[in-house]
Amino acid sequence: MAASAGGSGRQTLTEINVTPLVDVMLVLLIIFMVTAPLIQQGVEVNLPDARAKSVEADEQKLVLSIKSDKSLYLGSSRDAARIPFDLLEERLRTNSRAMKDKELFLMADRALPYGFVVDVMATVQRAGIVNVGMITNPAANQVREVKAEGVR
Repeated sequence: MAASAGGSGRQTLTEINVTPLVDVMLVLLIIFMVTAPLIQQGVEVNLPDARAKSVEADEQKLVLSIKSDKSLYLGSSRDAARIPFDLLEERLRTNSRAMKDKELFLMADRALPYGFVVDVMATVQRAGIVNVGMITNPAANQVREVKAEGVR
């Protein structure tokens, strides 16, 4: 559809060219498809085994992860942000979710020294968080018992 622009013989194009828009959208789609699996990996922590009942959680809880190199990550496993140890107390105090729930789950690598984990827990308590839960892997024989109960 072209409209006449007077007697000069020039025509004005009134249609929108969507080809560049489609090209940009396809490039963005490819970028998101490639990066999405990389984002979902989370923090890799070698958890200790424990013989305890698993807790069913209805909602995502705030998790503090500690890797074997003593690096700290705050957030759920999908959206964890690295935090230096000396800023941990300040970041927890300014975290609205932590202050509202007064609850945090600690996921510490089994290779960490016990003293470092205790220092982190003391820092968490100084920040005003009174409920600290520990995340562990179920013990191997407990997994077999649960599977056997499900078969009956």
